[in-house]
Amino acid sequence: MLRAEHVTKTYNAGKKLALSDFSLNVPEASIYGLLGPNGAGKTTFIRIINQITQQDSGQVFINEQLLNPEHIKQIGYMPEERGLYKNMSVGDQILYFGELKGMSKNDALSQAKYWFEQLQIDQWWKKKLSELSKGMAQKIQFVVTVLHRPKLLILDEPFSGFDPVNANLIKDQILQLKEQGTTIILSTHRMESVEEMCDYVALINNASKILDGKVFDVREKFKKNIFGVTISDVDAERFELFRDQFGVADFSTENGLISFEIKSGTEQQILLNELLKVGKIRSFDEKIPSMNEVFINAVSGH
Repeated sequence: MLRAEHVTKTYNAGKKLALSDFSLNVPEASIYGLLGPNGAGKTTFIRIINQITQQDSGQVFINEQLLNPEHIKQIGYMPEERGLYKNMSVGDQILYFGELKGMSKNDALSQAKYWFEQLQIDQWWKKKLSELSKGMAQKIQFVVTVLHRPKLLILDEPFSGFDPVNANLIKDQILQLKEQGTTIILSTHRMESVEEMCDYVALINNASKILDGKVFDVREKFKKNIFGVTISDVDAERFELFRDQFGVADFSTENGLISFEIKSGTEQQILLNELLKVGKIRSFDEKIPSMNEVFINAVSGH
């Protein structure tokens, strides 16, 4: 759906490097997490896609067409800093922004009715934005962003300001849009959202992409061969030998179960065979690092 090739962008007459030789391939009908610490270059890339600014070199394609002004109508962008008019009624704003995206008034009204029902905000049409809480205003911003049914949806911290119930409501709507074929770029610092929602992820640091791929594959790259084990009916003598052999320092005992973590480069099957000599295996899980751990380790390593 979206492809970037060797994009570079500088500011201040070339003194500030915002993106360096940045390439990305976002598959159609996927949720792609765009991650990185503050100032890494995420917003610069989003602004290039939206044609708010232009890269110094490199190319961006949407559906294999070089990015051009006609693509704006296919894109929905929800910025982290919201852009609605505080003293304008909710209904008037939605119609206004719909028309900016090329919608007729009837189409905008029809889509607004659908989204107001989905987000349970039917009673807000005549209210001014200044009368709404931050979370309520956030829902209106979301409606404005998706009203024209964009093919490419860019969401920058979409859950900011939401309580857990409404955050879950918005998450469900985003997932439903994906199922309907929308391609979504999600920029967020909420790593649990990345694990729950994203198919792919790219991490930018200091203007450069330092990793990308499917979320599970990226997490796999950072695993450290650590396993969580719970056993019962333990032969105490064999357990002591096992601990010495594999360097198990700490363990806990509860209701006849012994639980511990083990770090080993030994093949899993060999490890399991050794555990079977010690007792009955109740659980054996490889510890795959969370996206939060991946983020911290990857950024600190660059």
